[in-house]
Amino acid sequence: MDDAPARELVALLDLENLGEDRFRGYSPTSAGRHLYGGQVVAQALVAATRTVPAERPPHSLHAYFVLAGDPQIPIDFAVERIRDGRSFTTRRCVAAQQGRTIFSLEASYQVREKGFEHAAEAPQTPAPETLEPIGDLVERFRGFLPAPAEHWMSRACALDMRIVAPETLMAPNRAGQLIWFRAQGPLPADETFHAALLAYLSDMTLLNTALVVHGRNIFDSRIQVASLDHALWLHHAPRVDQWLLYAQESPAASNARGLTFGRIFTQGGQLLASVAQEGLIRLRANI
Repeated sequence: MDDAPARELVALLDLENLGEDRFRGYSPTSAGRHLYGGQVVAQALVAATRTVPAERPPHSLHAYFVLAGDPQIPIDFAVERIRDGRSFTTRRCVAAQQGRTIFSLEASYQVREKGFEHAAEAPQTPAPETLEPIGDLVERFRGFLPAPAEHWMSRACALDMRIVAPETLMAPNRAGQLIWFRAQGPLPADETFHAALLAYLSDMTLLNTALVVHGRNIFDSRIQVASLDHALWLHHAPRVDQWLLYAQESPAASNARGLTFGRIFTQGGQLLASVAQEGLIRLRANI
């Protein structure tokens, strides 16, 4: 396997330190015309985490997408140290391009401690190894896929993704999406890197869940799609180079916005993280 995509992913989350809690991030050379929202979430989390003691991993983040970003322009991240308590630490991070704020994030960190535990059970699905790789799905559905979707699914990347029951995504589907994924290639063992990488990947397919209810997808040129906000709760330390199951659903859509929820489980069934996102799903005029 070519390790270049994994190296590019690691470099993406290794921000330049500008001093005084300021950092700079760059987009990958493979980026298209639009800045991927998960990239900004992950890079902002990395920036905030660099101002927090290592023994306090992140447990939640809440973010808003303010303006569309340009992948050709560096992103400047400014971190504000909101609070350093005995158990919790809070940081705010603002991302800007050419002096304009494009994104804001607040993240909370906690010293690990024992307490009550319960969690939702993972859905029953086939093992990821038994499901078709994305490349095989492209061949099987080539006649139904729009060109942008085929390009996105066929590109070389560090992500191995397996879709459970992909045929259900070709017609109106209220059941949501079940997707196995893992990052491939050599990755750092550091927990905070895997937390940022999980944040990066948590945005990748979530908003599409609100569209498959209506038999549409994010590659439909008749629909304007954009993430509006994003929230992530980490229940346990993640390892993104192992198989994870992303169970996604959309309980509501109105006023050209779709609400989506996601739960991320380990292959052993442990609930690792919970995700929520609202996004713009607007029908373009005159199309």
